[in-house]
Amino acid sequence: MPIISAYLTVIMIWSTSPLAIQWSGRHVGYEFGVATRMLIGLLALLLIVRLWRLPLPWDKPHLRVYLAGGLPIFLAMSSVYWAAQFIPSGWISVIFGLTPFFTSLFARLILGTRSFTAAKTLGMLLALSGLALVFAESLSIEINAWWGVAGVTFSSIIHSLSGVLLKKLNPELPSISVTTGSLIIATPLFVINSLFHGLPQDVPVQTLTAILYLAIMGTALGFPLYFFCLRKLHAEQVALITFITPVSALFLGNWLNQETLNLSIWLGTGLILTGLAIYQYAKYLPWAKRYRLASEAIRSDPR
Repeated sequence: MPIISAYLTVIMIWSTSPLAIQWSGRHVGYEFGVATRMLIGLLALLLIVRLWRLPLPWDKPHLRVYLAGGLPIFLAMSSVYWAAQFIPSGWISVIFGLTPFFTSLFARLILGTRSFTAAKTLGMLLALSGLALVFAESLSIEINAWWGVAGVTFSSIIHSLSGVLLKKLNPELPSISVTTGSLIIATPLFVINSLFHGLPQDVPVQTLTAILYLAIMGTALGFPLYFFCLRKLHAEQVALITFITPVSALFLGNWLNQETLNLSIWLGTGLILTGLAIYQYAKYLPWAKRYRLASEAIRSDPR
């Protein structure tokens, strides 16, 4: 699959996932919703691995890869599903827009990349200002929303750390194999957590549909495409997806779930898009090129 197609598909899936996450936990508990999603997704992936005869080695180096993918999946997904009880679905993508910041920080610490250029810093500050505007007014109305904000922020941190660790490990495996191995680690943890909280007696049609959508599109397709993008692109470029999906997720939440869109959200959305544009494209502007060349000249001066 061309990288642009994979990238756009991940954007589509991540835009629709917050609303599906919220629906998948209604009347059944978020523990059952996420566990069922991961179990169905893992079964689908195991079938694909077998039919396509993909490698799934379990030696020590590959076990480290699966642990770096699987344990964060359990922590991040459990956290975001729990947080969805307290905030509108659109907020999940909005708060997850913090991911590029955390990814750049971890990339600097773990990979030694020079992530924080002047242009990128300006773009991030604008985008973070937009994120603050989007949910600040709503947070002042509902005090329990702070729990949701904290949960999604924690999920964003774990997700960013996992992406950078996988980039460092750089596994020579198909993306589907990495996803399958990671879910073999994570899924038993989801199932145990669900059983500990008890199983529902009835699953509404809307809830079941959301679970199936997340299992097939979000897990069996979305995770491999995410790992595929991670292998082909820089970690920060993949994390930029989370600057695009807040906008589409907010509109979907308003359209399908009657979630409020007010002036603060419109202004915040504009700042997010502006920050995204600066973060991604400012390096191509003439002044940015001159600044970069001057900085390189200073660093290379032996005096």
